Amino acid sequence: MGRRAKSPKGFKDVHGILLLNKPSGISSNKALQAARNIFRANKAGHTGSLDPLATGMLPICFGEATKYSGYLLDSSKSYHASCKLGVTTTTGDAEGDIVNEKPVDVSADLLDQVISRFIGKIEQTPPMYSAVKHKGERLYNLARQGIEVERKSRQIEIFSLEVLSFENDSLELNIHCSKGTYIRTLAEDIGHDLGCGAYLTALDRIAVQPFWDARTFTLDELREISDDEDQQLNDCLLPIESALTDWPDVKLTTDMSFYILQGQAVQVPNSPTHGLVRLIDEAKGFIGLGKIQSDGRIAPKRMMREV
Repeated sequence: MGRRAKSPKGFKDVHGILLLNKPSGISSNKALQAARNIFRANKAGHTGSLDPLATGMLPICFGEATKYSGYLLDSSKSYHASCKLGVTTTTGDAEGDIVNEKPVDVSADLLDQVISRFIGKIEQTPPMYSAVKHKGERLYNLARQGIEVERKSRQIEIFSLEVLSFENDSLELNIHCSKGTYIRTLAEDIGHDLGCGAYLTALDRIAVQPFWDARTFTLDELREISDDEDQQLNDCLLPIESALTDWPDVKLTTDMSFYILQGQAVQVPNSPTHGLVRLIDEAKGFIGLGKIQSDGRIAPKRMMREV
C-alpha cells in the first residue's frame, strides 16, 4: 500500500457535506480541489461527477463524511436539460463536432409519444465519451483516439420526464432519474426516436437525493465567506448524517455505544428488525451506521472516529 500524501501546510481536519454549485467549464475534480483549498481541508471527495459543461449540485464530502460518500453515489438525481433538435455531435453535447443535421418536423403529439417511452426502467448504453472502463482503459481515452468499442447496455430508471418547453429546434426537459443515467445519451436517444437527432446544449443538476431543497454555494460565495471574519465556512456544511435520511435512528446509551465502537453487536430494545440504522449516542449524537443482524442485535457497519 502506498504512503498517503501529506496535506499542504495549514490544512486541517474538516468534517461535513458541502453542496457546491459547480460552475460550467471545469471538471468536477477541479471544482472539488478549489473547494478543498477554500476550506483548507485535509480530506475531501465528491459524489458523482458532472461533465465540465454541466452546472449544479455537486455534493462534496469532507473528512469523516467521505466514509458515507458511496451512499450519495447511489442516490437519484434531478436535472434541467436543454437540447437542440436536428443535430447530432460526436460527444452528444455541445463540446463535440457535428456529425449530422436533419430538418426538424416534430409535432407536440409525436414528442409526447416519444417522451413516454423513456419513463420507467429502460436500457441505456454508456457513451464513448464517458469514464466507464473497457479492459482497464477509460472509454473517453479510447474515443479521443478515434476508437469505438462495443458497450454493454445498463438498466436505469427515469422516474419522471417533463417537457418544460418545445419550440422549433429547442427542447427543455426536467428529469428525475436513477444513478448511472447519462443525460447526453438520453437526449440523443430521444432525438433518434423523433427522427431528427438531438444533442445536449446545457445541463444543470438541480438536486441529489436527499438534498431536494437544500441550498448550494458557488465557489465565489465560499471565497467571500472565507474572507469575512464575521462568517464561518463551517456554517455552509451539512451534518454528515444528513446524507443518510433513508434509514431510521436508533438511540444508544453510553454503554451500548462503548461496545459497538469496539466492534461488538448490541441489543437495543424496540429497534427495527432489519436493514441499516443510524446510530445516535445519547451524548455524542451520530456515531455511525449499524446493521440489524438475524438475531435482532445491531452490529457496527460504518463508524465515525471521534472528531
